[in-house]
Amino acid sequence: MDFAAIRKALARWYERNARDLPWRRTRDPYAIWISEIMLQQTRVAAAIPYYERFLARFPDTASLACAAENEVLAHWSGLGYYSRARNLHKAAREIDAAGAFPRDFAGLRALPGVGDYTAAAVASIAFGLPHEVVDGNVKRVAIRLVNDAAADAQAVSARLLDHKNPGRSNQALMELGALVCAPRDPSCGTCPVARYCEAHRRGTQAALPPPRAKAKTVRLERILLVIRRRGRILLAPSPRVQGFWDLPEPFPGARAGLRIGLFRHTILNRQYRFEVRAGVTRNTPRRMRWVTGGELDEIPLSTTAKKGLRCLKEG
Repeated sequence: MDFAAIRKALARWYERNARDLPWRRTRDPYAIWISEIMLQQTRVAAAIPYYERFLARFPDTASLACAAENEVLAHWSGLGYYSRARNLHKAAREIDAAGAFPRDFAGLRALPGVGDYTAAAVASIAFGLPHEVVDGNVKRVAIRLVNDAAADAQAVSARLLDHKNPGRSNQALMELGALVCAPRDPSCGTCPVARYCEAHRRGTQAALPPPRAKAKTVRLERILLVIRRRGRILLAPSPRVQGFWDLPEPFPGARAGLRIGLFRHTILNRQYRFEVRAGVTRNTPRRMRWVTGGELDEIPLSTTAKKGLRCLKEG
C-alpha cells in the first residue's frame, strides 16, 4: 500500500474540505484539550455551544482550577458523562500546581481523564509532535483501507502519519472518517483515497468494521415530584448523576398529587419514562435542599430535573 500517496491525498483533501470548527482556530493546548475531552461521546454540533460557553467562563487552566466543582459541573450540564468534567477540574488543579501545561505525550497522558488518544491529539495538534491518533473514525478508515476487520489500527495510523505536520495529518484522517468514510453508506465516490482502499476495491466497505452487539435495552418508569414552599422548590441529590441535583422521587412523608407532565429520557441502554407530579411534604430529608428560582441557574441541575421543570412551565 502506498502510504506516502495516501498521506499527500489526505492533506490536499483536508485543506479544501476541513470544517471551520472553533478549536481549529487556535494552537492553545488548554483550548484543544477542552475540545478533545468534550468530543468524547459528544457530537461536534452538540459540543460547539458548550465549548464556547465553557471557555468564556474558564478561559485558562488557572480559572478552571480555582473554580468550585459545582460551578464546573453546572457549565457541563447537558453534555453527559460527567466524570469528564470532574477529571478536567482535577487535571486543571494539577497543572496549575505544576506551574505549566504539559508539553509532551507522557506529561499529557499522566493527567486525570487523559488516555492515549487525547494525549496524542493534543500533542500533535498543539505542539506538532509525531503521535498518531486512533479514535472510532480512524479505526474504521484503517480497517477499510487494508480490508481487515482484525487489523492493528494503531499500526496503520502510524504509517499514515505525516511527521512534518502531524496535527494536520491526524485531523485529516479523523475528518475523512467523520465526513466521508461513514459507518453506514460510506461516500466512496468522493473519497480522496478510494483508489488505495482495499475494501473499496473488493466491495466490502459496507461490512467493515463488523457491528458490535448492542446492550439489551432496559425500560424504567419513575415519578418526579415538584414540591414548592414559599417560592422555593425542593431538590434531591440525583440518583443517576453523581454531584447533580434532581427533582425528588417519592419518599416517606411526601404525597404525590396531580400529574404535571410526562417525558422520556435515555441514558446508555436505559430508557426512562418520567411522570412529573405536584407534591407536598411535611418533612424535609436531611440530604435534600430548598432552592429559589434564581439558584436553579447556579447549581448543577440534572437533565431530568431540567426536563421536569420544563413540564411545569409548559403546564
